Amino acid sequence: MPLLAVSQAGSKPTSLNTRRRSLLKNSLALASAASAGAWAQPLKTASLPPWVIAQIVDVSLAQQDVSKDFLTGSRTAWQEINARGGLRGKKLQHLVLETDGTAPSLRSALNALRDNPACLALSGSAGDALAQSLARLMEQDKLPLAHLAPWLHSSEFDADGRTFSIFASQQEQIQHALKSLALMGMTEIGAVYASPSEHTLYRAEIERLANNLKLQARHFPATQDLKAIGQSMGAKSPVVLLFLGGTPELAQFTQGLEAQSRQRYIVALADVNLQTMLQMGAARKTPVIATQVVPVLTSNLPVVRSFRESLARYFDEAPTALSLAGYISARASFDLMASVEGPISRASLLAASQRSTGLDVGGFQISLAAQKRTSAYVTQSMLTADGRVLG
Repeated sequence: MPLLAVSQAGSKPTSLNTRRRSLLKNSLALASAASAGAWAQPLKTASLPPWVIAQIVDVSLAQQDVSKDFLTGSRTAWQEINARGGLRGKKLQHLVLETDGTAPSLRSALNALRDNPACLALSGSAGDALAQSLARLMEQDKLPLAHLAPWLHSSEFDADGRTFSIFASQQEQIQHALKSLALMGMTEIGAVYASPSEHTLYRAEIERLANNLKLQARHFPATQDLKAIGQSMGAKSPVVLLFLGGTPELAQFTQGLEAQSRQRYIVALADVNLQTMLQMGAARKTPVIATQVVPVLTSNLPVVRSFRESLARYFDEAPTALSLAGYISARASFDLMASVEGPISRASLLAASQRSTGLDVGGFQISLAAQKRTSAYVTQSMLTADGRVLG
């Protein structure tokens, strides 16, 4: 069964570990803390208000560094929203369901929401594998519940009628990164998968993307230690390597490339934090480009300023791109709720989301025309060969 938790406005929770798996040996300790409820207070069913916004997150070892930051940003936004009066003068209950990355755990969480009449919508499902599985389950169940602003890289669900993605897709992230490399005459690209699950989840998508870019894809599934995969890269392996996985795994892979004489470029997606990579002892001679689907943290956009101020008020955490994404996710979900005319219910919120053509969340533009992302926001940071993070 998933752990249930609720966010309470006005409190300043104690930080877990602001460095997110700063060493791989700390991972189990973090998972234990999450299971013990270190992220939230126990649920008191009798105190639930009329309107509940639920968030399902994967706190398994493989996903906890993504989910923790994303959830911190979401909690920041919901506390800010409630402090400003909530929706129509009522505070919203932010209900968090933590899963362990397994299908039964996710099914249990979804069943709990389906049977909870106070739950208006899902918001900010994280990470990507969970959000994909959740979208499939909701489609399978024909559940008339809006799935708002999940941390979802795949564009497969853009027009399913209940999933409303606001962040750039995997394809848009990779295309942006490849354009920035400007490697003329490139004919192939490598794809390195952090685990068998990433290989299963992403291989078909990478093949499709490579075909669209007129490139040949070579796949490197994690059949052995990631450092060993890096060490075994032959001289004829691709110059540009996509990495499908998290920050600790990428740090390990770059250590394996350290002894390679051939220069390579690694493209990582928005799940990776370059600053954390450096702290984990990543090899510095291999340039790494990490895409971001939110503005840079130093941006002067109103939504970024609000995020920095509220995060400092409610949490003892340093801002990250992922926590900003969680904040924007909750803010966008609230804006869709506020667009409902007349009584608010699951059906009216779902209908309002389906009618929406776009949102402006404090300067962060979101296009939802025909329930499809049509104006994706992508920036990038780069870990240079001399160990500096640019962008």
